[in-house]
Amino acid sequence: MTSAPAPARDTIAVQLRGITKRFPGVVANRDIDIAVRAGTVHAIVGENGAGKSTLMKILYGMQKPDEGSIEVDGRPVSFSSPADAISAGIGMVHQHFMLADNLTVLENVVLGAEPGGFGRLDFGEARRRIMEISDSYGLGVTPDRLVEELGVGDRQRVEILKVLYRGARILILDEPTAVLVPQEVDELFGNLQELKSEGITILFISHKLDEVLAVADEITVVRRGTTVATVLPADVTARRLAELMVGGELPSPETRESTVRPEVVLEVRGLTVRAEEGRPLLDDVSLTIHAGEVVGVAGVEGNGQAELVDAIMGLRPATGTVRLGDRDLTELDTRRRREAGIGFIPEDRQRQGLLLEAPLWENRILGHQSQRPNVTGPWIDRAGARADTERIVREYDVRTPGIDVAASALSGGNQQKLIVGREMSGDPVLLLAAHPTRGVDVGAQAQIWDALRDARAEGLAVLLISADLDELIGLSDSIEVILRGRIVGSADPRTVTPEELGSAMTGAGEAGERTEHGVAGGPAGGRHGAGTVAAADSEEAGRHLAPGPDPVPPDSGPGADPDLDVPLPGTAGPGLTGTGTTGTGDLANDPDAGGEERP
Repeated sequence: MTSAPAPARDTIAVQLRGITKRFPGVVANRDIDIAVRAGTVHAIVGENGAGKSTLMKILYGMQKPDEGSIEVDGRPVSFSSPADAISAGIGMVHQHFMLADNLTVLENVVLGAEPGGFGRLDFGEARRRIMEISDSYGLGVTPDRLVEELGVGDRQRVEILKVLYRGARILILDEPTAVLVPQEVDELFGNLQELKSEGITILFISHKLDEVLAVADEITVVRRGTTVATVLPADVTARRLAELMVGGELPSPETRESTVRPEVVLEVRGLTVRAEEGRPLLDDVSLTIHAGEVVGVAGVEGNGQAELVDAIMGLRPATGTVRLGDRDLTELDTRRRREAGIGFIPEDRQRQGLLLEAPLWENRILGHQSQRPNVTGPWIDRAGARADTERIVREYDVRTPGIDVAASALSGGNQQKLIVGREMSGDPVLLLAAHPTRGVDVGAQAQIWDALRDARAEGLAVLLISADLDELIGLSDSIEVILRGRIVGSADPRTVTPEELGSAMTGAGEAGERTEHGVAGGPAGGRHGAGTVAAADSEEAGRHLAPGPDPVPPDSGPGADPDLDVPLPGTAGPGLTGTGTTGTGDLANDPDAGGEERP
């Protein structure tokens, strides 16, 4: 494949003028103006509900603007569908990958754009084009691998290749780093530099301001539906960007003092969940969480985190025991476990946490149908539920025209704040929080962190699942690493760094290497040295295992090879112990589909 010549940097690839989009009761975009120079990375940042996703859907033909104009390469365009945008050379990589796991990379890439004629697919031509594109842009894609075998970074590269295969010269990347660990982010940024060098124009939508500053050539800030500034990264800091976005400082998940109390709130012993064919998805997991303690779980979503939360909630059959305080919940159903004092923030807010077509006050009742203020005797108390929904909207800053609007009308961040407010109501003693700030902006993120910190200080026990390593380290009192459904190690968040935790999660780092970062081999060395790595045995004793020859493959899932014990490098210490794999996100885990169309 012969690459097109890189355009001059002063050429405007995309010009948006006066873009306005209204929905009933709200203006999502108002008089937006953006000019994107060809062959650059142009970042667009803003709060959830600020209008970023609506704007990108307009550019990609998924929505039509009520006012304004779009020019691509200097030509006026009007899109009625994504097919029109694709024809104009625009492609979009969504935050949650739209790939079929049971198909190969080649089959996913050509789906809907199959080469050949007379009803026959020309696999040879498709393979040739895929390899040419992959080689030209440094994507490193293997056409004949099954998608289900790929880690999250590889899946993202397949999504990028899909749009390039269709001739895109302008890429829209929606939250491309939301499910990546630091090493994968670095790889993505390397790919973006390759794309830029070949003249590809990239619109980069993100909430992670440090990454935006690292990768963007220009940054446009959108606030409450309109553009407020376009700046150069060299001229601003993350703090200044946060102020432009939300009018406040950049939040931090850091928890400064310990609030752990001696009383045990959650005690899980030997918890095991099996797939239909019998392989373990969660394998003999034991955990203890005290009052006022946040225990984080690090690893790939497919390595048993979802099964752990579901088993504790009683959402799927499991063996083992679950105790809440002095009460055995093992034989209780989900409703009784909720009534016992468990709150639940699900990983997929739209599929598990909300009734999208129901009004907000009915969603306040969801999962709490038997508890006040939602009921009086055997009857639903509408007045009580409505009043408490108003309280949640007020206290958690849920931006909505009113409590009678459908949940689908809220942005992803406001949907999440509604769920957090609901689950923190009723004085729970344990909160299961699965990715509580995924896909939300810095403002909503700060509010959710504050809510978790305040509840922790009052004695709430929290099991925290997160792919955001800064969040996991900042909020947790201890971190457990999960691999193939087993707890294989732990980390001290006081000393471990995101890079060390991410490295261990990907199986990187042989014994004796990178000792300057605290990753060292040899015998157990006691509790010293930030970020030291060692294994934890099934009794959570933290004993050391000898180093092994092979890193853990990043595409390993729970039960993928139950006989494979990967030895773990390093010495025991207050930093990182154990290792795991990383890589999250697929279409089935889509908490944000359509979630930011409207504020």
